[in-house]
Amino acid sequence: MRSNGTMRARHRRRPTAALTGLAVAAGLLLAGATAAPATARSAAEAPGGRAAPSTPTTPTTPTTQAPAGRAAPAAPGTAAPGTSTTADPVGPPQGNFLSAFLYSTTRPTVLPTGANDWTCKPGPAHPRPVVLVHGTFENRYANWAALSPKLKDDGYCVFALNYGGSKGPVLATGDIAASAGQLAAFVDRVRAATGADKVDIVGHSQGGMMPRHYIKNLGGAAKVGRLVALVPSNHGTSLLGLGLLARLVPGADAVVGAACPACEQQIVGSRFLKELNAGGETDPAVDYTVIATWYDEVVTPYTSAFLAPARNVSNQTIQSHCLVNTTAHINITYDRTATRLVQNALDPAHAQRPTC
Repeated sequence: MRSNGTMRARHRRRPTAALTGLAVAAGLLLAGATAAPATARSAAEAPGGRAAPSTPTTPTTPTTQAPAGRAAPAAPGTAAPGTSTTADPVGPPQGNFLSAFLYSTTRPTVLPTGANDWTCKPGPAHPRPVVLVHGTFENRYANWAALSPKLKDDGYCVFALNYGGSKGPVLATGDIAASAGQLAAFVDRVRAATGADKVDIVGHSQGGMMPRHYIKNLGGAAKVGRLVALVPSNHGTSLLGLGLLARLVPGADAVVGAACPACEQQIVGSRFLKELNAGGETDPAVDYTVIATWYDEVVTPYTSAFLAPARNVSNQTIQSHCLVNTTAHINITYDRTATRLVQNALDPAHAQRPTC
């Protein structure tokens, strides 16, 4: 049962949540300026709205990661989809999303510490590499500047891609099926470099939902062991009513779709989500963990993140482990409780009790 103090805290967050919703709406205009033509459906999809098959690129000379703040050498022709073709800088760990995002504004291809060491070989303790997938209007550094070094310290081979755009820090605005094709190519590259049969995926928001398209439609079920999704948009969102408003105002839906195809596809009732969830929401070959928060101001209601109950599905909220935790959508990848839940999902045999 939620305490009166917790409920009062939740009510106090409503004005902030409303402002955040407006900020997301304003982001649609920003996305129109920053979303690259490379994300257009005609450039990345096959006829019928399906992602065009990708030819995996197997690196002949692995790229190693440089120390924080220095550029990592890149092997010619081995850049992953959605990333720079030149050497990418490595940024320092960060304590919150805003700091990380601001850092990435002048370094749009920056890597989080610990990610994309193409010489890394998984050990017996953690035989599957971890692929980090960022969310809408975000990038790999903004989302993972804290979790990537933590997982690296835990002994994982960690990899992170940028997708859904070709430049700038505001990414994941392109067609989701095309973005899933980019993820498929990146996973194949990770598997080729590490020698692993499968990877585990940790995703935020769209990055927790989009891999399900990869698993369902692009052969990912045979290449993914676990999908750990933080506040995923599995059943869409109204963006605090703004998404539903776009459905009601003539022409507004088309404007949203033109500026940010991924935004329209994540609205409750979208064709993309109906097709994704039709015929079963999960694959029996993959284990799924969803980590949600009562205070999610973007995926609303927060229960929209949850997958249909199944033997291989674990739906959790942060507050079931830490009642006083008021972490919301954006900063959840920097939350201590959420981080422990991710670690437990990746390695359940050594799970530890989360702390507030």
